[in-house]
Amino acid sequence: MAASPTSSLAPPVVPMELHAGNRDRLVAALRGHLSASARPLHGLLLLQGGEEKTRYCTDHLELFRQESYFAYLFGVREPGFYGAIDIASGQSILFAPRLPADYAVWMGEIKPLSYFRDTYKVDMVFYVDEIAQVVQDRFGDHGKPLLFLLHGKNTDSGNFSKPASFEGMEKFDTDLSTLHLILTECRVIKSDLELALIQYANDVSSEAHIEVMRRARPGMKEYQLESIFLHHVYMYGGCRHCSYTCICATGDNSAVLHYGHAAAPNDRILNDGDMALMDMGAEYHFYGSDITCSYPINGKFNSSQIIIYNAVLKAHNAVISHMRPGVNWMDMHKLAERAILESLRKEQIVQGDVDDMMAQRLGAVFMPHGLGHLLGIDTHDPGGYPEGLERPNDPGLSSLRTTRELKEGMVITVEPGCYFIDALLTKTRDDPISSKFFNWQEVEKYKSFGGVRIESDVYVTAQGCRNLTNCPRETWEIEAVMAGAPWPLPASSSMAAAAESRNGISKAL
Repeated sequence: MAASPTSSLAPPVVPMELHAGNRDRLVAALRGHLSASARPLHGLLLLQGGEEKTRYCTDHLELFRQESYFAYLFGVREPGFYGAIDIASGQSILFAPRLPADYAVWMGEIKPLSYFRDTYKVDMVFYVDEIAQVVQDRFGDHGKPLLFLLHGKNTDSGNFSKPASFEGMEKFDTDLSTLHLILTECRVIKSDLELALIQYANDVSSEAHIEVMRRARPGMKEYQLESIFLHHVYMYGGCRHCSYTCICATGDNSAVLHYGHAAAPNDRILNDGDMALMDMGAEYHFYGSDITCSYPINGKFNSSQIIIYNAVLKAHNAVISHMRPGVNWMDMHKLAERAILESLRKEQIVQGDVDDMMAQRLGAVFMPHGLGHLLGIDTHDPGGYPEGLERPNDPGLSSLRTTRELKEGMVITVEPGCYFIDALLTKTRDDPISSKFFNWQEVEKYKSFGGVRIESDVYVTAQGCRNLTNCPRETWEIEAVMAGAPWPLPASSSMAAAAESRNGISKAL
């Protein structure tokens, strides 16, 4: 019987020095860029924060979440703000919306401008309808002020960021080409204060994953597992937002890479013998986590589940052991593919030379997605493809969200997977060259298996890396925790469980 859920965590107070530090790094980077280009060191960076949105034509307001670049620089929770930074002095300015009097009746206190100055630790605060006048009066010493606006393409979504727009903007010169590249690159490297929030999001999410693991039972619905996770991260972690829509896939649903959307809404009944693939992450003060755990719903791995799970775990651990500054991420993706193919060949699911399989890009049949992505304020944090770095075209590699070399200070997910996706297997079977590498009689046994993914959030250090995620990963650890054991496991019970698990695996195989 699983113990009642508890938590030793408490939502941390977030120092606004975090965002002041982000602003300082941006100003320094921009000054360096302008100096290198022999351009004057003056002008204003101007960003427009997010706006509240209603559900289509109704008056139902969706829960607001700040635009990510604006959140990175200012930490403002409320909608309708603009923010500016003076390049010459580094001074920061917020522009708050001027609220109507009846706001106090329906929505609560109308806060004075001093509240926003003190709360968000900026130098000045004015109203949005004063932007043009303030910019001209305070920053017009060099003639017509130059406004650096945020405009650029997100290489994950293909969407473009929205440059600030305000009444009277035509009076000023604007630069749409400089800010996005520099600000995006600033977001790639995390400060210690940023890392602390990402670690907290990982801590509470790891704890919630373990709670779901312990309470999963055949006969439940997938959405009940989602509900347990959401309750835990909010109840104990103060996380009102998640980093993304929860993926709570069981059985063959776990071969649907982005399961959980409106057309596949985490609503299948859990069956005895199913594998679960739980991809869920909480967000705290904009900073997120992205964690996937895979395990048998009944708490005991069968022989087929052990084979596929350990193939993915081998890839996961191999990548983390090789990560350090200077390592190329595409090489890590290929390392994960090779580890999975070697494990599948050992079990005679595939056959032939692994080098030949790699040349034919057969790793993408089992792992069609990229190995991981940058993580921070966005689940898929920007900066994966800076200017001059092209996305590859080969199967699997074309899904990589970055092919950069790792740098100290990056946070990146490591999420290898092995899936039996009918559409990909059918296509491969019809290909005379690729088909010969598969033992189709063995593959057929896994037709309804689904898939396994193991995902951890990893921080790149000067000498290597540090895994921020703390979930049971070995099969014997998972079985022990699902049976009610504490996590982390006590050292003595860990050794005993490992020995028992090895014996059990030998008998099963």
